Amino acid sequence: MSIRAIIVDTAGTTTDLNFIQDVLFPYSKNTMADFLDKNQHNALVDYCISDVKDIALEPDADLARVTEILCQWIDEDRKVTPLKTLQGLIWKQGYANSEFTGHIYPDFIDNIERILAANIRIYSFSSGSADAQRLLFSHTDSGDITAKFSGHFDTRTGNKLDKQAYSNICNTISLKPKQMLFISDLVDELKAADAAGMMTCQMVRDPSIKTGKFNTITTFDELEC
Repeated sequence: MSIRAIIVDTAGTTTDLNFIQDVLFPYSKNTMADFLDKNQHNALVDYCISDVKDIALEPDADLARVTEILCQWIDEDRKVTPLKTLQGLIWKQGYANSEFTGHIYPDFIDNIERILAANIRIYSFSSGSADAQRLLFSHTDSGDITAKFSGHFDTRTGNKLDKQAYSNICNTISLKPKQMLFISDLVDELKAADAAGMMTCQMVRDPSIKTGKFNTITTFDELEC
């Protein structure tokens, strides 16, 4: 059964992990307090603040405490939806102010047209919000490449370490698991996708990365499609 769709992870696969850790995360942490103060009455931000209180089991937390919790979650790289939603909103501000551009590995950009020419759709799946993914791909060093994607999935689809998340993606795209290829640098994510029946491939950009039973590539140049 031929591959009809490729789902790519972002950090470590299409995007340098250092860009996420050294640029985006510090920006969101340094800006969080001011952003919440100015936008706390926005309906989406207010919902996220309430969600943070619920998850932290601190219903009476004030804005300063919510900020403290969020910054701690950033340090811990917690994959929680309200944090990822707020980070997406903050990064939108940073991109709009041209404080940074989105890092995308050139080999991914160079191979997009080859993948699409093979009648294969491209999706992304990240713990970062779908909005954050769109921002990343619309503000790359090579320009806006969002039109090349058929969609983006985030934690609202499910945890990336959970088989069900990948089953949910299959149901959303309306393809059989074996018609979908998931590419990630992380073995545990690949195990979850494999358990859901997807085809898998590990991106190994760093030779020190943990590998498993999966087929590996070091760049998208090596991807057969």
